[in-house]
Amino acid sequence: MQAPAITAFLPATLEAGAEIMRIYESGETATEIKDGGSPVTAADKAAEAVILRHLAELAPGIPVVAEEEVAAGRIPETPAAFFLVDPLDGTKEFLNRNGEFTVNIALIVNAAPVAGIVYAPALGELCFGTTGEGAECALVRDGVLADRRSVRVRAPSAEGPLALASRSHRSPETDAFLDRAGVSGIVSAGSSLKFCRIAAGEADLYPRLAPTMEWDTAAGDAVLRAAGGRTVTLDGAPLRYGKRGRADAADFLNPWFVASGAVVDPEILSAAGA
Repeated sequence: MQAPAITAFLPATLEAGAEIMRIYESGETATEIKDGGSPVTAADKAAEAVILRHLAELAPGIPVVAEEEVAAGRIPETPAAFFLVDPLDGTKEFLNRNGEFTVNIALIVNAAPVAGIVYAPALGELCFGTTGEGAECALVRDGVLADRRSVRVRAPSAEGPLALASRSHRSPETDAFLDRAGVSGIVSAGSSLKFCRIAAGEADLYPRLAPTMEWDTAAGDAVLRAAGGRTVTLDGAPLRYGKRGRADAADFLNPWFVASGAVVDPEILSAAGA
């Protein structure tokens, strides 16, 4: 079946965000540690249940790969079209109470993220986009979108690109890349908000030279691509989704990548993988 427009999934995103905030404001911080060492909270599980219910109603014929479902061993087949869901990207940000966590829903078609929504409920910020239709960002006030505006990536200034780096997962390789790229400044940010900052023309570059999973990146990547940006691996190829059955990597594990509003020098990319 053909998926509804991405705006049809806004209620799911907003309701999931409300569930997260209910738990966030209660101060509940009990966590479990999954295989691989990442934390999971009641907010992750509650938000994912909301999203799965909505997706089953809106697009019953499209499989959903969701982070906590995968952790529980419930992994559907991934045909040409499927959803990728991270109900709470930035669980460490959630636990550290800095507000930089997001709800993420993305539609993948033929290994590309063609539509996505990213919502930061503690900040009241939401961005969404669809390939060929552009991207928008908005504020959320009392569960309603306000100040909607179209967004587009910008060209870096003559002083060099403004870079974003992960607040919780920065690596020495990332720092070395940033040195080579001649950035004008570095701003730390959590979760998939980094993609949205570039999509909105507020920054230029986000190198991720550390492990991520596809559900961490798909929604933000979709918004960025809809806004005219790109996310490429270190060989310059677009980051692809639905990666399974590889002998040398776990299912849905991303390679290192660089997200940007402009083309990144191939020599810098190749040096990053050296």
